[in-house]
Amino acid sequence: MGITYNVNGKQFHLFNAEISYFLGICPDGEVGQLYFGKKINENQTIAYGQTKGVRPVCCNTKEDENYTKELAMLEYPAFGNGDFRTPAYEIRQSNGSRVTNLIYREHRIYSGKKPIEGLPASYANTDDEATTLEIVCFDEIAKVEVTLFYTIWEKYPVICRHAKINNLADDRVVITKALSMCLDLPDSDYNWLQFEGAWGRERYPVERSLSNGITQIESMRGHSSANYNPFVIVKRKNTDEFMGEAIGINFVYSGNFVAESEADTYGKLRLLMGINPRWFEWPLDKGESFETPEVIISYSKEGLNKLSQSIHAFMNNNLVRGRYKNAPRPILLNNWEATEMNFNEEKILKIAKKGKEAGVELFVLDDGWFGKRNDDYAGLGDWFVNNKKLPDGLKGLSEKVNDLGLDFGVWIEPEMVNEDSDLYRAHPDWVLGAPDRTRTLGRHQMVLDFSKKEVVDNIYEQLYAAFSEANISYIKWDMNRSITECYSLGGDPSKEGMVYHKYIMGVYDLYERLIKAFPDILFESCASGGSRFDAGILYYAPQAWCSDDTDAHERIKIQYGTSYGYPVSMVGAHVSASPNLQTGRNIRIDERAAIACFGTFGYELDLNEISDEEFDMVKEQIKFMKEYRSLFQYGSLYRLESPFKKNISAWMVVSKDKETSIVAIYKNLKTPNVGQIRIRLKGLDPDGVYKINDQKEAYGDILMEGGVQYPEGDNEWFFDDGDFSSRIYVLKKNVTK
Repeated sequence: MGITYNVNGKQFHLFNAEISYFLGICPDGEVGQLYFGKKINENQTIAYGQTKGVRPVCCNTKEDENYTKELAMLEYPAFGNGDFRTPAYEIRQSNGSRVTNLIYREHRIYSGKKPIEGLPASYANTDDEATTLEIVCFDEIAKVEVTLFYTIWEKYPVICRHAKINNLADDRVVITKALSMCLDLPDSDYNWLQFEGAWGRERYPVERSLSNGITQIESMRGHSSANYNPFVIVKRKNTDEFMGEAIGINFVYSGNFVAESEADTYGKLRLLMGINPRWFEWPLDKGESFETPEVIISYSKEGLNKLSQSIHAFMNNNLVRGRYKNAPRPILLNNWEATEMNFNEEKILKIAKKGKEAGVELFVLDDGWFGKRNDDYAGLGDWFVNNKKLPDGLKGLSEKVNDLGLDFGVWIEPEMVNEDSDLYRAHPDWVLGAPDRTRTLGRHQMVLDFSKKEVVDNIYEQLYAAFSEANISYIKWDMNRSITECYSLGGDPSKEGMVYHKYIMGVYDLYERLIKAFPDILFESCASGGSRFDAGILYYAPQAWCSDDTDAHERIKIQYGTSYGYPVSMVGAHVSASPNLQTGRNIRIDERAAIACFGTFGYELDLNEISDEEFDMVKEQIKFMKEYRSLFQYGSLYRLESPFKKNISAWMVVSKDKETSIVAIYKNLKTPNVGQIRIRLKGLDPDGVYKINDQKEAYGDILMEGGVQYPEGDNEWFFDDGDFSSRIYVLKKNVTK
């Protein structure tokens, strides 16, 4: 791993054992991209990186008529000086001009990685596992300095990028666009893979062919959204799970974003990602700066599954922080689907006691414990205990739950407020809303203006007081509506373009303060399920509720799509009641657990209401998860069969030493007289003999090359249990050739 600079060639080379990234100084002094891909010899310069040659209509530089920005591959391009493609940034100067030209001035190379102030970002555990390049560019006319940051990692085919803009002019400038990265590629022979959906069907993988023009996804909801996840993959057209080239781009940010590819008519491809420029303006007075969020760029020459595994390992080791980094997650029981807001202490303790009997480790009290919170119309913003429901407060309830032998957690939704609340009555100007206009409601609530420090301070003080009085080990942080009428009341009208970004910065600030005050609390992010499932929020909350849709059949697809860009350890997945609350579908409790075990695992139902037979199954499920949860959450994941393509879907996890593997096969609908399907396993020791569920034995090579067949008569791989059935197989290596 390293970063070198060739003085004569004016080229930088970022490299490790798997990837190379070449940058160079273009003839006009701008920073250009020369090569990104599989590792190549580091002791070379690249002579063919930039396209040259006179072209009709293209605008050439005065110094070199054979060089045109319209054909160049650039690292942080501007609009207005010869490049007519989408720019990475735009700055309005005091004279009204938006033309800029960033020229290389200097660079710095150092071990380790710096944090980004106020923003989530990856980090180096030790300086020797990462090397960072800072390239400083300057516009002599506008007096604006831009620093481009690149960090390459020793163990991962990953490069992290962001930018910092400094105003050195006497007059104010206004940033109207500041994306985090541009990656220009020499050809556009790729497909685009995005992860889309809506509430209850988040992160479905959808592949699009890239033709000339712009392909784009975005969010303007004030959060990353369930509709389009801020993670995309560009892949060669023949790339599949286990062969071919792919590039992943993951945004470490939770607010409005844009991800875009532009294939031009000369055959090149430009990839861009960053804060959505719509409704964004950031003024900078002299000496002020703006730093963009980080983008994680990952690369694979061995298919999509290898790309995902690299992302999983990187996030678990260099994004997640705190006590629960690489640690097994507690098995919990949540009361929401059992009681919703209709509960009292007696009912809660009855549910918790049954959970302890089953073997759960953590009881979570969901919505309804605070203020006048008996329905969606009141209480949000008032983070004090409803003593009519909990006469001894959170302190008393937490002690009683602890006495049962369980840890205790609670639900919060700190970013929202109801009109019927003490907070809103005292501070009606603390909500986002355009002057003299009706406010749009979502779930009968409004959005607090977290762009204001005094609002964040108030919520922090309330939550600090509530958490301090009780023994709380887990917080479920919910967010149940998008931002509308984005306007900060009483603020400077010239700075309203800052509100969306300042809002999410306020969310991050509240998270950071609570984490520092309560370092042993496990935070789980939730946003109507999966509406803010992104790398930015996972920096603060190491797991996120994957979806409000807990239907096992739907969860196969949701969790399968999620796995492309996020590790199993981050996926909140629970066994809920049947018929399912969201779909009304009946699925057996063993099938529901077979999906939920590929996540953090827990229960969303009243265990007092299930049959004795089902309760015995729950006890066995929990026992099984306690034995294997580290493997589920931190083993190498292999996607074997997609639920979006076949009636059969499958995935598996393998321990790092290849000694143990767990395979899950799911069938959607029972189909008569079907042909055989071979499911080839992955990641095993080819010379190892694996015992399957303590019964049948097989060599790893035949399981991977020959595969297992479905259906196959009466052997143990065959299952015919009707619709929505599943099988879990534990493979343990016990013999080597």
